[in-house]
Amino acid sequence: MRPITEEFAAWAAGIDASSLPAPVVARAKALVLDLVGNIVRARHDAESTPALLAAARSLGLCGGTATVFGDAARYTPAGAALVNGALAHSLDFDDTHAAGSLHPGAPVIPAALAAAELVRASGARLVAGIVAGYEATIRLALALPAGDHYDRGFHPTATCGAFGGAVAAARVFGLDARGMADALGIALSQAAGSLQFLANGAWTKRFQVGWSAMAGLAAASLAREGFRGASEAIEGRHGFLRAYAPAPRPERVLEGLGEVFELMATAVKPYPSCRYGHAAIDAALALRAEHGLRPEEITAVTVHLPAKGMLLIGAPAEKKAEPRNVVDAQFSGPFVVAAALATGAMGWESYALLDDPVVRALARRIRCVEDPEIEAEFPANMAGRTTVETGRGSFSAKVVVPKGEPGNFLTEAELAAKFHGLADAILTPPKAAALAEAILSLEALPDVTELARLAGPVSAVRLAGE
Repeated sequence: MRPITEEFAAWAAGIDASSLPAPVVARAKALVLDLVGNIVRARHDAESTPALLAAARSLGLCGGTATVFGDAARYTPAGAALVNGALAHSLDFDDTHAAGSLHPGAPVIPAALAAAELVRASGARLVAGIVAGYEATIRLALALPAGDHYDRGFHPTATCGAFGGAVAAARVFGLDARGMADALGIALSQAAGSLQFLANGAWTKRFQVGWSAMAGLAAASLAREGFRGASEAIEGRHGFLRAYAPAPRPERVLEGLGEVFELMATAVKPYPSCRYGHAAIDAALALRAEHGLRPEEITAVTVHLPAKGMLLIGAPAEKKAEPRNVVDAQFSGPFVVAAALATGAMGWESYALLDDPVVRALARRIRCVEDPEIEAEFPANMAGRTTVETGRGSFSAKVVVPKGEPGNFLTEAELAAKFHGLADAILTPPKAAALAEAILSLEALPDVTELARLAGPVSAVRLAGE
């Protein structure tokens, strides 16, 4: 067997922003912008934020020099990685990779940012770290593969993300191949994340992603100081792939490495909910607009999903039709499609409709089914179909490539609109615009701590948890 961990570590340690293809650098900056918008809004709107910040304070993770976006306070590097990572995933509005079935940005970018502030790295080095971290996270998910990993109850964003965070931080620190391999070996001892949050809408989904960002930073920091990590962390007998999935393909980690960038296959979400429901939302919005559908005339709706989509947003039917909290609703096909059909939109503000009688009544008339035609599109495409029954006829639409996927990516204007829709209310439009400009010229920044002065809210904003 090829020495997979060593080969990947050598590649990750050696990449440089100046040698990366221009589209990869541009997409990396777009993904940072998207994630920062999520962090800023979640710092103030996510219901789990006050408890998260209170715990960070009690653990001594505040009072340092590191930045949490949307927060006027400062944190230790570990605290910033944890809080930024958890906030990035708190709205479920962060980027996704369809074939890997995970959110690569939330664990990777916060770990890279914390490392960059710690050593006052350049923006170019930060970009290189982020690209390397995305490749580690996604390629591990593809090698498991993620579906088998899910079947064992693991959350790949958190498990694979610990490795991605470690690689990103190690590259920012400038570790050599040996140090990078050690960072991967140390991350192996920290890779965790459970799907049990689905049982009660627990906030652990958010926390475990933030923890993986902090774990990645810790692994790279230990390696930086010469701490030895386990060898063959990826492919070994007790390494990540063999321990966390029944029939992995370790060689997949290296396929096309340096030539094919999985980061370019990462999507940006137009809706703050589980990605498996986005094609159905696209279809529902299109049907509503085309046929002038009104919620009171809809007698039944069928949402057609792939198998993994049914696992996450379709079953059990009774629970999905009656979400009790935001997390339940984010993973409810009936709720997100009902909100789209009832209002013509599915945004963060849609969760204020959790107790709306029209939306709830419509959700009860929506059923999700596993559809072989939709399953055949997976994992290349997270496709879906929505069929709406009314007294004046049946209407159906299939969406193969949901909005935000690489083949149907957000335009620059749409990406900017999403960012400003999340950040302007917290930072003010001028400050948000300045932050966006800095991020989109990231590779030219001599010192990423320049972002810190643009990261905090205006004084008039009431900070959650304070």
